[in-house]
Amino acid sequence: MELLDNLLLGFSVAISWVNLLFCLIGVLVGTLIGVLPGLGPVTTIAMLLPITYHLEPVTGLIMLAGIFYGSQYGGSTTSILLNMPGEAASVVTCLDGHQMAKQGRAGAALAIAAIGSFIGGTVATLIVAGAALYIAEFVKTFTSVEYFSLMVFGLVAAVVLASGSVLNAIAMVLLGLLLGLVGTDVSSGTQRYVFGVPMLADGIDFVILATGLFGIAEVLANLERRIKQGQPMAIASVGRAWLTRAEWKQSAPAVGRGTLLGSALGVLPGSGGMLASFASYTLEKKLARDPSRFGKGAIEGVAGPESANNAGSQTSFIPLLTMGLPSNATMAMMAGAMMIHGIVPSSKVVTDQPELFWGLIASMWIGNVLLLIINLPLIGMWIRILAVPYRLLYPVVLLLCCIGVYSFTSSAQSILFMLGFGVLGWVFLKFGCEPAPLVLGFVLGSRMEENLRRAMLVSGGDAWVFLNRPISLAFLIGAGLLLLLILLPAFSRSRSALREG
Repeated sequence: MELLDNLLLGFSVAISWVNLLFCLIGVLVGTLIGVLPGLGPVTTIAMLLPITYHLEPVTGLIMLAGIFYGSQYGGSTTSILLNMPGEAASVVTCLDGHQMAKQGRAGAALAIAAIGSFIGGTVATLIVAGAALYIAEFVKTFTSVEYFSLMVFGLVAAVVLASGSVLNAIAMVLLGLLLGLVGTDVSSGTQRYVFGVPMLADGIDFVILATGLFGIAEVLANLERRIKQGQPMAIASVGRAWLTRAEWKQSAPAVGRGTLLGSALGVLPGSGGMLASFASYTLEKKLARDPSRFGKGAIEGVAGPESANNAGSQTSFIPLLTMGLPSNATMAMMAGAMMIHGIVPSSKVVTDQPELFWGLIASMWIGNVLLLIINLPLIGMWIRILAVPYRLLYPVVLLLCCIGVYSFTSSAQSILFMLGFGVLGWVFLKFGCEPAPLVLGFVLGSRMEENLRRAMLVSGGDAWVFLNRPISLAFLIGAGLLLLLILLPAFSRSRSALREG
């Protein structure tokens, strides 16, 4: 009964005309940036963060959440019709989705992508609603010791699951932690790393950092790649936008497995829709009676990954809303939006901000319904938007970044800082360093320091307190094991190379 009462509270918040309007805006923008290559939910949310400052907290978060899971829908459209994934989580959908389109079955592929995403998102939303209360109650027993160890585990998981060099990822996390220390020390009142710049006395603003590292840097990177003006030709005919009985029979089990797998993997720090979609495709291929069908238009290769990536996107909210731990870069943006409104992401959000917590969860279901309604009818419009040359698109992105940051800070100097972080982010990309671990480190840096200090004060300076408490020890052991999993293969390869040399 308590869960039902909470959901009713959430729907009473989510169905207000303002929240419905911004939910619709969020899913439409999310679908659009999922369709357009070169953009993504992290970049878009970074650009729109300043807008949320002028909205109610729950309204702003509903819009940003809609952008996140709306992008998962949009990415499937271009993957199927153009063999061009608009979103990283939709890369796997290209393999069989575009082959189905070539065979005149684009309508069926788009239909199962929309239905699978809706089912995955709906089930995952119910999981979020059901699990959140229990996790929040468990987390209430945490002290500063457990919180510090939990954050260490989250950052290590982000390092392990980041693409590219693990050393680069570790360096980015450490840089993020250092940037989070810039400003005035709350305990002593001493200014740290401000270098005589008055603007830095209150620390680096999250909006400036995020907009520069993702918005500006992404534009610079895309311009450097010299995106071709000619776009791939769309499929001439979408075909019948529904499924045959045989296709239903083939795809239904894949949707179920993808939903469950994505819901589980989405909770992991550093994960989300991308890992879930790849894992689902691998699972479907292993379970298939004829694996050779995959890559040639197998409908399970669309149904499973699309269900998984949307389910994973929804359940990635669980660590943020119950433990205050962003599980990926997008969730770090959501945490930043909460902090802009003075809300500290933690288990207290469930009890202290029930309207925000349950309103956001209810809006996820509403957003999935809206996406199901608008996804198929707007396919033609999304394809036409793809014809817009990037040389016309990037000035708009730059202008939105500058306007957004200035409206938030009312300082021209902040725009210069944003551009500086943009150039820095572009340099990171050139050297194969993902900015996502840096953002996670930045968001968690000050909170890790606070919990570390508090734990050391309570223990009288005894560092063994982190190993004496079972839950803290479990998190630290988990972090160590995750590092070993990725460092041991690299160490073995280095030794083999030395022997061969």
